[in-house]
Amino acid sequence: MDISALLEKIENKTYTVGIIGLGYVGLPLMWTFHKEGLPVIGFDIDEKKINHLHEGTPYIKHLGSEMMKSLADSDRCEATTDFSRLTEADAILLCVPTPLDYHREPDMSYVEQTTETVSKYLRKGQLVILESTTWPGTTEELMIPILEKNSGLKAGTDFYVAYSPEREDPGNPDFNTAKIPKVVGGHGEDALALAQAMYDTAIVETVPVSNCKTAEAVKLTENIFRSVNIALVNELKVVYESMGIDVHEVLDAADSKPFGFMKFTPGPGLGGHCIPIDPFYLTWKAREYEQHTRFIELAGEVNTHMPQYVLDRTIMALNAHKKALNGSKVLVIGLAYKPDVDDMRESPTFKIFNLLKATGVEISYYDPHIPEIPPSREHDEWTGTLSIDWNEETIRQFDAVIISTNHSNINYQELANWNNCIIDTRNAMKGIEPKNKRHIFKA
Repeated sequence: MDISALLEKIENKTYTVGIIGLGYVGLPLMWTFHKEGLPVIGFDIDEKKINHLHEGTPYIKHLGSEMMKSLADSDRCEATTDFSRLTEADAILLCVPTPLDYHREPDMSYVEQTTETVSKYLRKGQLVILESTTWPGTTEELMIPILEKNSGLKAGTDFYVAYSPEREDPGNPDFNTAKIPKVVGGHGEDALALAQAMYDTAIVETVPVSNCKTAEAVKLTENIFRSVNIALVNELKVVYESMGIDVHEVLDAADSKPFGFMKFTPGPGLGGHCIPIDPFYLTWKAREYEQHTRFIELAGEVNTHMPQYVLDRTIMALNAHKKALNGSKVLVIGLAYKPDVDDMRESPTFKIFNLLKATGVEISYYDPHIPEIPPSREHDEWTGTLSIDWNEETIRQFDAVIISTNHSNINYQELANWNNCIIDTRNAMKGIEPKNKRHIFKA
């Protein structure tokens, strides 16, 4: 099929972009294309999100109300639960979850179900792009067979398929969707040309690679790099602590070297949708080729052990105050997986919750960005739990406080004044003088 007409539509910005999944990836992408003048239709099965978009009210706080109001008021932007309208889109971008199942293996159900839906409405000339992080081969081994079988059309001839991994960093003020270069791999030269042209209308730079499988591997490599290096500094934290050395002081000093070193920061475990999950997609796929991913699996072991290390340090801190863990009241600060956002996906705080609960602890939390724990796939037992109020009378009631996430809008000096047993997993208390040597414990 001649793609010159499709390329002309992209150039003239009459090329309609359909985005499936209006969460942390899809919503910023919708905004990015809209800002550059392209017509956009957003699709989601969650009617609440669609209503929020129609009303202009934010449901992802760090994206702000201005963006939502602009989308709601625009005549070039629509949101719907009616997937039959996929026929109106020239490009269909899939931004759906790719979690791990209970056996720690890839759960491709969201990709499969969404691809099935797309196949029902697929027409000639459309471009289908997967943005979800996944194992190398997903686009061509899983998606294309479904699209071809159900539509009767041929990829590369009747329609086009590409892969371009999301690179979102929620809450990062320096890099939004438009400013992050986009890796693009196509199923054939025409698909790559179309995908690259479309992203070029809205993204600062596109980085073409030879095929979809390579693009899929790029995303995994980025997150595996972070996972392995975070595991390294987490292991160093435990080792140096036993030696009486402050790992944060070590890392700060090492970071002064202008070459050959990149600073990573230890914490209570991995959080977010990408780093705790994505490395295991490659581990799973590597088995098919009889390959072993020892670094990845070892990093996973180190990182998944960190909540237990926090529990052990909490026991030690309470013992120093002649208190037992069982029956204690413990406050955990920070539910989000990273500072200054309301994103709690895969947050290690929940693992700390569960460990504390199993030992008979009375648990509360404080997070200024998450006043109430919303429903989630993984942590339904905590749904509806409310954040405590931040005041001296309340904070003094707790036997210990664990800092799991170091939000910048928390007054840590007040915390030091109001509680005398603080377990700091994030170096949030740096520069704050404790009342005595048993006041603050690194974890």
